Amino acid sequence: MSKRRRSRSHGGQGPGGQGPGQGSGGQGPGGQGSGGYGGRRGRGRYRGGSGGGGGGMPTGAGSIGMDSEGMRPPDLEPELLENGEPVPLEPGSGVLEMHPNGYGFLRRAETNYVRERADPFVPATMIERYKLREGVFVQGLVQLGRRQQGPRVREVQEVEGLPPEQYANVKTFDQLTPINPETWLCLETGQQPLTTRVMDLLTPLGKGQRALVVAPPRTGKTILLQQVSQAISTNHPELNLVMLLIDERPEEVTDMRRSVKGEVFASSLDCDVENHVRLSQFVIERCKRMAEAGKDVFLLMDSITRMARAFNKWVGNTGRTMSGGVDIKALDIPKKLFATARVFEEGGSLTIVATALIDTGSRMDELIFQEFKGTGNMELVLDRKLADRRVWPAIDISQSGTRREEKLLAAEVLNSINMLRRTLSSMHTVDAMEQLTKQLAKFKSNREFLSLIASSRGD
Repeated sequence: MSKRRRSRSHGGQGPGGQGPGQGSGGQGPGGQGSGGYGGRRGRGRYRGGSGGGGGGMPTGAGSIGMDSEGMRPPDLEPELLENGEPVPLEPGSGVLEMHPNGYGFLRRAETNYVRERADPFVPATMIERYKLREGVFVQGLVQLGRRQQGPRVREVQEVEGLPPEQYANVKTFDQLTPINPETWLCLETGQQPLTTRVMDLLTPLGKGQRALVVAPPRTGKTILLQQVSQAISTNHPELNLVMLLIDERPEEVTDMRRSVKGEVFASSLDCDVENHVRLSQFVIERCKRMAEAGKDVFLLMDSITRMARAFNKWVGNTGRTMSGGVDIKALDIPKKLFATARVFEEGGSLTIVATALIDTGSRMDELIFQEFKGTGNMELVLDRKLADRRVWPAIDISQSGTRREEKLLAAEVLNSINMLRRTLSSMHTVDAMEQLTKQLAKFKSNREFLSLIASSRGD
């Protein structure tokens, strides 16, 4: 009887424990302290606790110190010992994806940021110590997986190319000052293709532009995006080119990967809604972290309509539905993602060119377009009549334009473009684009074409 009472008051020691457990029960495996709650009668059973005792996790999880909420507390030693010898560490890197509980994992761009068991684990204390944010690129030393555990980051060496102590002082995205785009991004790469030359004249792009390409079906949207990406990689190699494809056809994803000289992230038709939503937010967060670090990012997004559809399914029915079956809260996150495009006064920019689908026969698509209409500072509208006549690029001149283009173009260039617009606006949409493409094909560059317009004005 005395032994039984003693067992109840002090608690038996679980396997691997080094000190008596406190409270009413024994310690779980791997415990080193005297805290925590064990089994009910000190018979080796254990539950999850917050002290030094083992948590209620399966074998292997308790040995890495994961608590009852799934968080892994920090290690007390910089290097673990295995059989009395230091565990070897290897270089590792990846983009940080945060968990709601505070810890995270390093995902690889080569695998489309897919979650894998081999992704290194980043403890919550390390994230707090260096003020790491979701989407940062981390380089460090990684302990390889062992004893049914995955790899684990032991030391952070660089964050976005900066020492971790220095990155902790980098301002967040919301703390930086957004301004109007002032640096023009020339897309002209030669006499051909004419698409980029027309865009330079009618819808000039600047660093930090928030551009919306409004496209009916089969109007050359995919070709336009490919030509823009090739122009950016040719004329502006200093920009970080990223393409995000949501709910696209698998064959189109393959075509984009082969033609775009940048990072292409895709969640195709055969992926579920959760993957569409996760990849969209994660890629935008990655672009924001690069812009915070002073880099210039150019993001092509196809399409923002399908992204909004995915978020509408993901949100579910909250009881308040708009026309077309769109939930009233479904477009909140997509609009925030599109609104992240901006250029900072302190340096760094994020340019987004997103496509919006219209004339698909869906009331939902029409409502999504109306919600995004006017949120950008550049709109390029493709016309079905031009596409049916096989006039490329099928750009509606009267409906397309850039806000505050006087900040991007020189005064004499802007005057020549205004004269060109006055002439074309008096013509029918199809005739205007046919006439413009014929004239551009006669000149090797836009500069020669605009100089001719300027000289005719002087005469």
